[in-house]
Amino acid sequence: MSTLSVRLPNSLHRHLRELAEREGVSMNQLISAAVGEKLAALMTEDYLTRARRGSRRVYEAVLRRVPDVPPEQRDKPSDSPVRRTRPARATKPRR
Repeated sequence: MSTLSVRLPNSLHRHLRELAEREGVSMNQLISAAVGEKLAALMTEDYLTRARRGSRRVYEAVLRRVPDVPPEQRDKPSDSPVRRTRPARATKPRR
């Protein structure tokens, strides 16, 4: 974790403090959440912009270059049902 000093206008700081109190979180938590949301939005926008440059024709051309061979044994689906195991229960030490 790192520390960052940020200068905020008094009005923004006041609103931030009031909102944090109303939400029952620290100002640090509120700022971290807000920055995380903003980064997610910007990264999504960047991803969608890059995705628009994609070409179905180029994608299908790449797929055509993949050899049509049977999967290796380790990549084949298993015929047996998936067995799910439960995590071991914590037990109290005996006295």
